[in-house]
Amino acid sequence: MNTSYAPPAADIDGPRSGALIVAGIGLVGCAIGFYMNSEQFYRSWLIAYLLFLGITLGSMALVMIQHLSGGAWGVFRRILEASSRTLLLLIVLFIPVLVGMTSLYPWTDSMLVQGDPILKQKAPYLNTWFFIARAVLYFAGWWGLSYLLNKWSQRQDAGDVAINTSLQRLSGAGLVIYALTVTFAGIDWIMSLNPHWYSTLFGFLMMGGQGLAALAFTIIVATFLFRREPMSHLLKPQHFSDLGKLMFAFVMLYAYFNFSQYMLTFAANLTEEIPYMTARIRNGWQYLALFLTIFHFAVPWFLLLSRNLKRNADRLVVIALWMIFVRFADIYMLVSPEFAADGRNLHAITGEHASHFFVYWTDLAAPLAIGGLWVWMFFTQLKQRPLFAAGDPYLREALESGGGH
Repeated sequence: MNTSYAPPAADIDGPRSGALIVAGIGLVGCAIGFYMNSEQFYRSWLIAYLLFLGITLGSMALVMIQHLSGGAWGVFRRILEASSRTLLLLIVLFIPVLVGMTSLYPWTDSMLVQGDPILKQKAPYLNTWFFIARAVLYFAGWWGLSYLLNKWSQRQDAGDVAINTSLQRLSGAGLVIYALTVTFAGIDWIMSLNPHWYSTLFGFLMMGGQGLAALAFTIIVATFLFRREPMSHLLKPQHFSDLGKLMFAFVMLYAYFNFSQYMLTFAANLTEEIPYMTARIRNGWQYLALFLTIFHFAVPWFLLLSRNLKRNADRLVVIALWMIFVRFADIYMLVSPEFAADGRNLHAITGEHASHFFVYWTDLAAPLAIGGLWVWMFFTQLKQRPLFAAGDPYLREALESGGGH
């Protein structure tokens, strides 16, 4: 395997060490937060966890799409693969969600279930042991896909041409598995926070958000590497333009899913669905909704119309950093309105159905803790393999042309 033009990433020990320091600060904050108010800690941890899980799973999905479609944006495949290999860390970091189930999910309270006809009807699905069993199934499927994709990618680099077909077949089936598992994980981990509400579009919303977060993170890392060898001589503005176009598409796609969900809920006007929307347009949450409408969609969409901006890595990375922040804000909007300002789930509190907008300080500590550990693991994985997939049949053409398929 000729990797003379694509050695493993160098000069990343500094960012790795910095990520661990950030993680340490965040973990200390989380420990204090858990001692002071465990319910707030669990809520904050879930939000931060979903953000970084989204980057991991979105990256894995993009790897599979690249295997099926090819294209010049495949020069960033190693970044996506390294992101997907952080999954084992995320399996460990899911433990606090399991420990805090009784604080997060009202359907874990047997007394509440007995007094609620809707929860009683959903009990065969929404129960503790089945919830855990499904989580094990999700993680097993995701880890299996990540393991095979990365293992066979190594075989591809070693010159095994026949593995290309296997990678395409795995990717085709894997995208179906990804779509199903992410949909049900979204139902379990977010939608069931409000067990009376449901949305048939929620799985698409999850996938769109994960793809957008993964693309934004890939742009951030690619820009970081672009300032270092060998990327500085091999990457061209057209490569970043490809990522910018994809991010532009996902910005529109996610906005479309969000608007469709709102429109269908408004048109149906069902008792089970309306409270979910009204809770997010009242009591201060409407300002966050307006913020997301403008800065999660309108402003990025307008800026990404510019061809020059998409070709300029230094400008594109600013939008990518912003998209990571607004992805966090969007997940916050999905989760936090289901909780009172003291961290208790509203649906477990008799007589309360809406909360006022609030932010608790663990909402900063948890992203620092999980994000620091995740970035450390990402750079650890990135350093283990060459920066370019030498066996990718599209790689030479992509490096020479710097754009297009």
